[in-house]
Amino acid sequence: MLYGCPWCGEMMGPGMFFWGLIWLFFLIFVIVGGIWIIQGAVRRRDLPKEGGSSDRAMEILRERYARGEINKEEFEERKRDLAT
Repeated sequence: MLYGCPWCGEMMGPGMFFWGLIWLFFLIFVIVGGIWIIQGAVRRRDLPKEGGSSDRAMEILRERYARGEINKEEFEERKRDLAT
């Protein structure tokens, strides 16, 4: 009879179960925290950088001019608007 625990038999006692649960919760915490950190990094990478929306707008403006949807005067006017 180890540690004075008559119901434990050859095991170390009820504390083994308790510490096993603590390690299980710790492991779950580490895994969920890792997933949370990875998702945050991926989301930040997908966000446009400073001035990203105006760069995209200028790209669309150039595409429309190249396709002939707008003329040179309209292109220059909208380009000035985007620059401000």
